[in-house]
Order: sequence, then structure tokens, then C-alpha cells
Amino acid sequence: MAEKFETFTLNGVEYKTRLTQKWINRKKWEEPNPYLLHSHIPGTIMEIEVKEGQKVKEGDSLLILQAMKMNNKLTAPFSGKIKKINVSVGDKIPKGALMIEMEEAE
Repeated sequence: MAEKFETFTLNGVEYKTRLTQKWINRKKWEEPNPYLLHSHIPGTIMEIEVKEGQKVKEGDSLLILQAMKMNNKLTAPFSGKIKKINVSVGDKIPKGALMIEMEEAE
């Protein structure tokens, strides 16, 4: 019986190999969307300092996330407009939770 090989491309080079099931079932990498602001740590939303539709400048404070008894201030990574706020004060959120969606200011 002939062995089954898979092909994949890495850095522009095509390889022929046997892939493990773990590799086949892995979560595929996606380019992060800079307009979607996710939590980097689990915590509790203590304060939301912006409203939907509000224009913000780079560095403006958006919300405060308390984690491990420390208040972490989330600031705007660039100037833009708040499209949607997906959390409320008091929400306990996990790592990777989508907190705020931004868009380019008009």
C-alpha cells in the first residue's frame, strides 16, 4: 500500500510530507484585524469611558479592565471612531474576548 503524502507551502516553497492529525486540525493563523480590540487577559470591566459613535484619538482611554486586582487601561491604538462596544460594566470576560470594534473616522 502506497503512503499518502500531503503538500503544503511554507515561505513560498512547496513541501511534500506526511502531516500529523494534530497539524491538520490546528487552528489556522489569521492576520489580526487592528479594528477589533480583544482582551489579552481575563478580567472584569470596571469602567467604559467612550460611547458608540464617538471619535477618539490615538492614546485616548477607552475602558478599564481589572485583572489580578490591578486596573488596566485600554487605550485607542490609533485615531478612529467607536463602531460598537461589546461589553458592559461588571462583565467578567475571558482572554481573547472582543471588547470594542473601531472604524476609520470620516
